[in-house]
Amino acid sequence: MCSTIALFAQGEYVNPIIGTDGMGHTFPGACVPFGAVQLSPDTDTIPHNVNGVYQPHSYEYCAGYQYADKTIVGFSHTHLSGTGHSDLGDIMIMPTTGPLKLNPGTSDNPDSGYRSRFSHTTEKASPGYYEVMLDDYGVKAQLTATKRVGVHKYTFPTNMKGRIILDLDHGIYNYDGKTLWAMVRVENDTLLTGYRVTNGWARTNYTYFAISLSQPIKNYGYKDLKKPLYNGFWRKFPIERNFPEMGGRKLVAFFEFDTNQYPELIVKVGISATSTEGALKNLRAEAASKDFDTVLSEARQDWNKELSSITVEGSVDQKAMFYTSYYHTMINPSIYMDVDGKYRGLDQNIHEADGFTNYTIFSLWDTYRAEHPLLMLMKTRQARDMVISMIRHQQQSVHGLLPVWSHMANDNWCMSGYHAVSVLADAIIKGADVDKNEALKSMVKTSSVGYLDGLGEYIKLGYVPYELSSTAASTTLEYSYDDWAIYKTAQNAGNEAIAKQYGQRALYYKNVFDTSIGFARPKNRNGEFKKDFDVRQTYGEGFIEGNSFNFSFHVPQDVYGDMDLMGGEKNYIQKLDELFNKPLDPIYYKDNEDITIDCLIGGYVHGNEPSHHIPYLYAWTSQPWKTQYWVREIMNKMYRNDIRGLGGNDDCGQMSAWYIFTAMGFYPVCPGTNQYVLGAPYLPYMKLDLPNGKTFEIKAPKVSDKNRYVRSVKLNGKPYDKLYIVHEDILNGGVLEFTMGSSPNKKRGLAKADKPYSLTDGL
Repeated sequence: MCSTIALFAQGEYVNPIIGTDGMGHTFPGACVPFGAVQLSPDTDTIPHNVNGVYQPHSYEYCAGYQYADKTIVGFSHTHLSGTGHSDLGDIMIMPTTGPLKLNPGTSDNPDSGYRSRFSHTTEKASPGYYEVMLDDYGVKAQLTATKRVGVHKYTFPTNMKGRIILDLDHGIYNYDGKTLWAMVRVENDTLLTGYRVTNGWARTNYTYFAISLSQPIKNYGYKDLKKPLYNGFWRKFPIERNFPEMGGRKLVAFFEFDTNQYPELIVKVGISATSTEGALKNLRAEAASKDFDTVLSEARQDWNKELSSITVEGSVDQKAMFYTSYYHTMINPSIYMDVDGKYRGLDQNIHEADGFTNYTIFSLWDTYRAEHPLLMLMKTRQARDMVISMIRHQQQSVHGLLPVWSHMANDNWCMSGYHAVSVLADAIIKGADVDKNEALKSMVKTSSVGYLDGLGEYIKLGYVPYELSSTAASTTLEYSYDDWAIYKTAQNAGNEAIAKQYGQRALYYKNVFDTSIGFARPKNRNGEFKKDFDVRQTYGEGFIEGNSFNFSFHVPQDVYGDMDLMGGEKNYIQKLDELFNKPLDPIYYKDNEDITIDCLIGGYVHGNEPSHHIPYLYAWTSQPWKTQYWVREIMNKMYRNDIRGLGGNDDCGQMSAWYIFTAMGFYPVCPGTNQYVLGAPYLPYMKLDLPNGKTFEIKAPKVSDKNRYVRSVKLNGKPYDKLYIVHEDILNGGVLEFTMGSSPNKKRGLAKADKPYSLTDGL
């Protein structure tokens, strides 16, 4: 996430620094807020598998870029931000000079292909802009973008014939056969159109493009690196050189220009999921009449507007971390719609958005926790449109399912639960302009698809049996929370019958708790708990990306009920304390791609999202001040102004959204309520310029690593004893002021009336 590639002041805030996250999964490229284009360098081409055998190093290239690499393969237009699995890397362009090469070569032998060496000393990255010198060719590459258009500026050396390679076989998590087909048409000497279809994490992904060139093409050609077994009567033509229609499964094309006379080449690439006509419309509407500097200026203005909606005070490092995090929350989800409103739906038909902007890239297992609540608070219009996009997804789904983990008109089904219902519930309770009954209908249909990951057995038995799912225990906990979200939405919509049904399902989490040990534990169909159980083991114990020690706290809708199952408050606090204080034995994560010691505080795993709410759970106990201690420890260790400064994958903005909320001094422990649980501010001053035109200030003038404890709180000048603040109080504008000290106020927030929401008071 955090790189020292570029850090500069603009306006009254410090711009984010762009680079890689702790796993190298965030791209340092050019994009605008929520843009469909994320134009970025890709530094290698490690395939996901070779002949079906997984290649472990492919995991490092989830975003296509690794800071430690010494070569760049090219610049592609679509990327996922901070994910732990990957796809995309569509429409890659690489400028070259010298002998023609149509394969990328290898990092061990760069001269064997068209890739180029580079140095970080020539790299510059800032919101909306990327620059680097390609050393092998002496080409200066500069990139910027609009929502749907990537704009390249290549300055070639004098006395060298310049060309661009258009590699339509290249992709992230590539493998033999991922590209199903690619086509290019040379419409005239400055315009190319085409598409490619890939079969990857998105099973069927259509990416159409239109490429405008500032110079006329002098010579061109292509090669299909996978020789077709049958070519029909195309054999009539000299198709590989200066033939205006190209097609293939591994198509790599080249286009040469008179850069001796005109060393600067501008390449504008419009993309679309609907058609080449859509790509051309996007190109013409957003970039055709604009030069590079104008596009760059507008991109910077867009980021300046969005980032400056929060003003903070703090050190240079603190500001850099804050705005880097805020920047990351506005990369994904991203627009998935042409300028005329047309988009490809989940049914693979072309639809037209009516009254909303269609979005894609919903990493919901991660982002329902803080990313979507943050957008609902600070980017209300976009958040509302994302909710409608999810409802349309459900309506187009042959399964009748809301998105689970969806991108590019596909659901890749990654992770567990159906957490879109949480996003819908949270938006509705916070006043989004969404049809409640339409949303509720989509939620109920989703929760009734029996063949989704043990859901039928969950409905029948009250839990997912371990024989049916290797993640049975965690999936039960997640379904139970999601059902609570449906319960709250039904209440909100006045549907008491559905509310009663899902209120009962919201308590199904109890069915996987072994009260003899005070932890969640997978259960077999016959009602017996799994034997030979280790609460600290991640693999083979019924949980996904977490162990029982972390996941047993995953009952955000009913903390008091969870506390009872753990043996009461004393045991609950003891378990929380042990989680943070007792180091996790390395044997439990030595073979885990996601988790390293950098992601851990004791046994608390900040790099995996199921733990994100846990530091705030002390608020329900008699020791809420411990939240104030631990959130600052997490902030200091897991978020650093450094190349590898993030303790885990950013996961489409979730890690960064956690940082933003925690810096504010509160966090949405249970999305679907209107409450944010108070912790302690990280910075001395923050001002939110809210979408409704009002401002909300957060003041903690003496806060520091030493003065991390909350002595007292005032809301709009009046003493405030509650351990939560409601969404409406923030939207009304005002001032939340914290008096900080070096020792905790152990009497504050102990009254039951001051505690946050819980579905029950326990048993």
